[in-house]
Amino acid sequence: MTLYTKTLADFDNNFIGYATLIIIGQSCLGAVAAMNILKNGTSVAQMIQLALIVVLCMLVNTSILAQMKHKVIFNLTIASVLLSALLIFINAIII
Repeated sequence: MTLYTKTLADFDNNFIGYATLIIIGQSCLGAVAAMNILKNGTSVAQMIQLALIVVLCMLVNTSILAQMKHKVIFNLTIASVLLSALLIFINAIII
């Protein structure tokens, strides 16, 4: 079994606890990404980045509240964390 498969199986078994942690964690991480994006100004590039991070974080929260399949929620969470980390890195370190 791969790490992804093991983690997904654990996520399935303990969904209620993980859902709570995901909502809190990815919302905070998304807020940090949004803060770093807006710290660099309000140009079109920053607004596109802001829209991407807001939409993806809202998709994760909505998918949990809509009780979608666990695999969809898990994949959206991974995408949200990766995009948030990437935008934090780009806006805090590079720009």
